[in-house]
Amino acid sequence: MTRVAIIGAGASGLAACRAFQSAASNGIEIPEIVCFEKQEDWGGLWNYTWRTGTDEYGEPVHCSMYRYLWSNGPKEVLEFADYSFDEHFGKPIASYPPRAVLWDYIKGRIEKTVVPDWIRFRTPIRDVKYSEDTGMFTVKVHDLVKDHIYSEEFDYVINASGHFSTPNVPNFEGLDTFNGRVLHAHDFRDALEFKDQNVLIIGASYSAEDIGSQCWKYGCKTVTVTYRTGVRGFTWPDNWEEKPLLERVDGNVCHFKDGTSKEIDAIIMCTGYLHHYPYLPDDLRIKSPNLLWVPGLYKGVVWVNNPKFFYIGAQDQYFTFPMFDVQGWWVRDVILGDKVLPSKSEMEAYCKKWSDMQDKALEEPESSWYRFQAENVRDLMEETDYELNIDGIVELIDQWEHHRHEDIMLYRNATYKSMITGKVSPQHHTPWKDAMDDSIESYLADK
Repeated sequence: MTRVAIIGAGASGLAACRAFQSAASNGIEIPEIVCFEKQEDWGGLWNYTWRTGTDEYGEPVHCSMYRYLWSNGPKEVLEFADYSFDEHFGKPIASYPPRAVLWDYIKGRIEKTVVPDWIRFRTPIRDVKYSEDTGMFTVKVHDLVKDHIYSEEFDYVINASGHFSTPNVPNFEGLDTFNGRVLHAHDFRDALEFKDQNVLIIGASYSAEDIGSQCWKYGCKTVTVTYRTGVRGFTWPDNWEEKPLLERVDGNVCHFKDGTSKEIDAIIMCTGYLHHYPYLPDDLRIKSPNLLWVPGLYKGVVWVNNPKFFYIGAQDQYFTFPMFDVQGWWVRDVILGDKVLPSKSEMEAYCKKWSDMQDKALEEPESSWYRFQAENVRDLMEETDYELNIDGIVELIDQWEHHRHEDIMLYRNATYKSMITGKVSPQHHTPWKDAMDDSIESYLADK
């Protein structure tokens, strides 16, 4: 029997599992599916832990989530085509839920299926090898609970372990003698730690905006954001300022490229993440930065140098959960034999075309970036039985961008229309800046 290994039971790995389960529910014979997950529960990054550094087994902590995190994009952009938020919670909910709500939603779709039986928890991958002679992968795994290492063979491997867990940590002169706290966003857990402090955020990404906003919301003294690019164009609160890139640190004083300086209590690096797959050999491993189009991936999912190896969720992302679904559905159809892949040279030419398209899009305003990804998702979806209103999602992202520029601290109070139910979400009972309790119970309460 054909066997498929799926690495990771986060949102992208579960999407791959769900794709096969969907085929099975329609009477289609599917391969044996084994999903390996190093955490004790599914959900990937959305599975919060207080731990940083290493876990109780000495494994690097995967989680980059923190307390009080609320979605920084409308849930309507994240909605699975076959499972609405209304269906899961039994009622309409507001557009910007906290982490616990999204985690519950991800789990909810899977708990109703046979997929949980396919998952081996606390089982990280140690090694993957491919044999040209047999056409099989040997996957070495570690059962952490039993402390037992063993190997199994598979016909196909889907790598869905994500790429937001290994931090990119630059160095700046003087950090080794800085008298305050220095951490990467990966290890950020609680904004209350920085109450009454002058916080420096390094980076211009969405995580920089969000972590800075959390610190502001929970009472830090000031927020200073430093980055290479120009100002973001948002209207920040009075105790928030933007600076050009940090040059050096002298004690507690941070010096910036414009010649200004400021005394800082804590430095949080929101400097992105690395593709890091230490269990993969060079000939299967992505080595690029975080991009909208990853080199070497035909259709964004097939590893050109070995078309029996796939990646899901390897891109920088605007389309998250539904994109993972579309990718999972398309990969499933390849493995089931419903699609015949072109020659290696044709796949390479396709990749080159899309890489050039990405480069052109990145020269344009940000709206061109998510429209580029929308076309990539559409390209896959048109070859599957997965149905997604891509144009509607693009329109939602347009609205989201408009609301963020209207008021970066109030945009989470906006409401949006679901592409699945056609209904506009209700207003949350408490404005985001006043909602200090991020628990699922508080969020779903009727007060």
